[in-house]
Amino acid sequence: MPGRLISRLRGSPFAFPLAALTALAMFWISEASYQDAKSTLDTLGDRGVARSEIQTLRHGIAEAETAQRGYLITGRPEYLHPYEQARQAVERSSEWLSRRYAQDASAAALILRLHELTEEKFSELKTTIDLHDKGAPEAWRELVMSNIGKEKMDAIRDLSNQLLAMETSRVDKDRQSVYQTLLLNRIGVTAMTALSLLALFMYLRQTAALDRQRFEQQEVIQSERDRLEAEVTARTGQLKELALHLQTVREDERRHLARELHDELGALLTAAKLDAARLKSRLGKAATPEVTERMAHLNEALNSGIALKRRIIEDLRPSSLSNLGLVAALEILVREFSARVEVEAVCDLKPVNLRPSAELTVYRLVQEALTNVAKYAKATQIRISVLARSGRVEITVSDNGVGFDTSVPRLATHGLLGMKFRVESENGEMTIRSAPGQGTSIVASIPEAEPGLDDEAVESAATPLAASPAAELALPFSLSASSYRA
Repeated sequence: MPGRLISRLRGSPFAFPLAALTALAMFWISEASYQDAKSTLDTLGDRGVARSEIQTLRHGIAEAETAQRGYLITGRPEYLHPYEQARQAVERSSEWLSRRYAQDASAAALILRLHELTEEKFSELKTTIDLHDKGAPEAWRELVMSNIGKEKMDAIRDLSNQLLAMETSRVDKDRQSVYQTLLLNRIGVTAMTALSLLALFMYLRQTAALDRQRFEQQEVIQSERDRLEAEVTARTGQLKELALHLQTVREDERRHLARELHDELGALLTAAKLDAARLKSRLGKAATPEVTERMAHLNEALNSGIALKRRIIEDLRPSSLSNLGLVAALEILVREFSARVEVEAVCDLKPVNLRPSAELTVYRLVQEALTNVAKYAKATQIRISVLARSGRVEITVSDNGVGFDTSVPRLATHGLLGMKFRVESENGEMTIRSAPGQGTSIVASIPEAEPGLDDEAVESAATPLAASPAAELALPFSLSASSYRA
């Protein structure tokens, strides 16, 4: 039955309150025992003092009588000094005992009688000394030889012995009370200690159970977290693959659209340019001023259309990158940007070895950085550098504009995120360094290409778009009636 009760209490939520109540009960038992023992010991101390005062009184009377006999025999006054000291000591003891037993009905009569006998004894002693001082030796001898002094002294001894016996009996009772208190305290402390140990055991068992439960929950949470992390990693990989696919599709669509614009729209504009040149040559001097003006306007419109087509193609797929290389393409891009935005541009561009896709990434990175400078930076100078270092190509675009706090989330950061992703898709890294009022620096690092030409490079080399726009512009602009007729 006790084992079943303990097993039930092991997991009980009342284990800790039980331990607290046990500790409180132990404290109360200890404090009560202490107060009781302290009170009893104080009483024992008072009884010890009382016994000492009783013995002092009796001894003082004997001392006074001895001094009185010495004075009577020798007549020397120095015997009176001990007599006076003894008398004063007896008076003090008598007064203390009177106060001590004033509320004690059983001892008050004894103390009163002792006080009376003490006064009578000192009266007898004083009378004898006075008779001696008056020169009546027969009188004091007769008084000394009588049994009056002995009877009083015996009575004083008997009363003092009764008081001592009474105090001794009370001391024994108080001692037994102290023993009982200590025994009860011992039993109570032992019982409370056992209960405290039991409560502590139950509390520790409950704590261990809670720890096990917490550990199991942590394992479940960790397992769920690992599963979610794996799922997030898988989804992140899928999203990266999707973003890379979309980026590739986007560039392919741009290349396809640029080729379509070049082939189809370029052919239409070129044909229209040739037709306009043919009409102009056929009309010759017979054309009216209005027709001549219309033909000039038509020629300008066609030239503007061809220039617009060329800009669109360059934005979709920079032909300078395919034909002139990365350094020349970046120089053209930066020069046109500096002229358009009126910002001083400082370039430090070195030839580097990159895959065509990486070259396009670097070109788009610089293009997007320049767009951000034009929109937000309010800069007066930009610096662009492309350097090869330790097998990697480092690209830096910095400005002296207003800058921004990189630790504060920004809403319009899709361009920066796109730049970062494109760089990471080429196994590169990109960091943005900026602070309010200290400009902005975009630093990217991309691995150099291994020796050899990949498929994309072959495709790009096989279908260049750069030569045809320049050629198609040069051809119509240089046509004349005579050359066309030839």
